[in-house]
Amino acid sequence: MVYKAGDGHIPSGLCIVEILNVLYRDILKYDPKNPKWEGRDYFILSKGHGSDGFYVILEKYGFLTQKDLDTFTKYDSKLGGLADRTKVPGVEAAGGSLGHGFPVSLGMSLGLRIQGKSNRVFVLIGDAECNEGAVWETVLLAAHHRLGRLYCIVDDNKSSSQILEMGSISEKFRAFGWNAYDVDGHNEEALLDVFKKLPNEAYGKPTAIIAHTIKGKGAKMLEGHGVWHSKAPNTEEYAQIMEQLED
Repeated sequence: MVYKAGDGHIPSGLCIVEILNVLYRDILKYDPKNPKWEGRDYFILSKGHGSDGFYVILEKYGFLTQKDLDTFTKYDSKLGGLADRTKVPGVEAAGGSLGHGFPVSLGMSLGLRIQGKSNRVFVLIGDAECNEGAVWETVLLAAHHRLGRLYCIVDDNKSSSQILEMGSISEKFRAFGWNAYDVDGHNEEALLDVFKKLPNEAYGKPTAIIAHTIKGKGAKMLEGHGVWHSKAPNTEEYAQIMEQLED
């Protein structure tokens, strides 16, 4: 998809695909034929540069088609570099502006509870977003309101440690009054075990899942924090990447 478009963020997508796959296969309640179904769980991708991987998952589970993927970032396509909630079925909020998707998820969770609804709200943020003050304001406020059906997944691929060493993110969430779990973000069985034991209470501690990941996981030439963050492969590089992913 990115190769054909000549644009995208492959490593940011690869480090979250297992997380998204487990969520959409086993955990979230949704109806791809009726994306606005009132009984659905809400999922927000706050780390918007992971949209490449998100689109692939939305196609796999019936929200999009392969034809949609083939139009990625093309003129007048509904699939831009950052997912647009007004154009893409299954997208609840736009991401990409660091730290903003998380407070949106808090507002959704609180609003749903005020309406007497039991929908759960999941948000996926990046570790670099944790450098934003709005994230920790949200953590504090969610604990204050005891939003027991709010779940924050942190893609901890250590990108932010190049600029600011965060230490243990899970300990920080616990200090603010959250439940917090650490898990291998590429181990689907381990992810499923954590997701299955999440509390589901109208009033209770919100829960953080710190997913330890590798940026660009699966293709050695992409792994890490180098030039591939926003780069599309040429024909030779594409062949190498596909070979490494298949291995």
